[in-house]
Amino acid sequence: MDLATRYLGLDLAHPFMPGASPLADDLDSVRRVEDAGAAAIVMRSLFEEQILRERGRTQHDLESHTDAYAEASSFFPKKSEFHLGPHEYLEQLRRIKGAVAVPVIASLNGHSAEGWLDYAKLLEQAGADALELNVYHVATDPDESAEQVDRRVLDIVSRVKGSVKLPLAVKLSPFHSALAHLAREIEKAGASALVLFNRFYQPDIDPVLLEAVPRLVLSDSHELLLRLRWLAVLSGKAKADLACSGGVHTGLDAVKALMAGATVVQTVSALLHDGPQRLRTLKEEVVRFLEEHEYESLAQLRGNMNLSRCPDPSAFERGNYMRVLQSWR
Repeated sequence: MDLATRYLGLDLAHPFMPGASPLADDLDSVRRVEDAGAAAIVMRSLFEEQILRERGRTQHDLESHTDAYAEASSFFPKKSEFHLGPHEYLEQLRRIKGAVAVPVIASLNGHSAEGWLDYAKLLEQAGADALELNVYHVATDPDESAEQVDRRVLDIVSRVKGSVKLPLAVKLSPFHSALAHLAREIEKAGASALVLFNRFYQPDIDPVLLEAVPRLVLSDSHELLLRLRWLAVLSGKAKADLACSGGVHTGLDAVKALMAGATVVQTVSALLHDGPQRLRTLKEEVVRFLEEHEYESLAQLRGNMNLSRCPDPSAFERGNYMRVLQSWR
């Protein structure tokens, strides 16, 4: 079965790879992921705050809030809590490039267009085959408009694209007012791919200690539904490649993402839960589906359930909305 795909200008044997995660933090794990058949390795994100702190530019920002809230000094992780610092990240990238035969995609995570973005050049020099920009920002300022939020994203993309020759993927959250328009503008700014979506981790509250408690909850297949909607909307309209990230746990999940228009499928929670070998199982399950339903190649399946043939996707969505509400008996 022909599973070949092309993502970020890279020719891949198939579309299955780990998303940004701890799976690339040590070489033994990286080798296990490659042995399980990963088409590429995506490193976990290096954070804007790490880079700026390394350069001594965030200390004032970190300390300036301590008078306002007693717990403010604990908002940001300590330097020792990050598994890889900026220099260690570059060394790990070089080590991974020397240890595997598949492409390696580095990742930067930030929310502003500050001086941290020139680090993309160092990642390019260290041998990254592509770069994933994870734009994680929760818009809480009532004085900041939706247009300003989008402009921040576009500024980041433009500045990175202007500094490197690497193909660039942008990992977005679904919480933008006009996501389809933003996707088109990101393409114009030079991105080659969109990754849908970043997961916003919801904090809990400890009512006794009066603390916000961060909780890491692995995804399940239910989270795929939001990805399917926007993959189906953007596929056929966006020129950029589309990566599905979040909610892929089974071969059938992967099939749905590909039918909606995904170019590649990234999975993390399933691999953390079941081990890297789960990646091989996903691939085998997809091949079995294709053969059972008489597809000749992955390309024949990709995008066959997107909305590019629908003249008015918004009417389609509203129609489904009404049908769902009427379905309860």
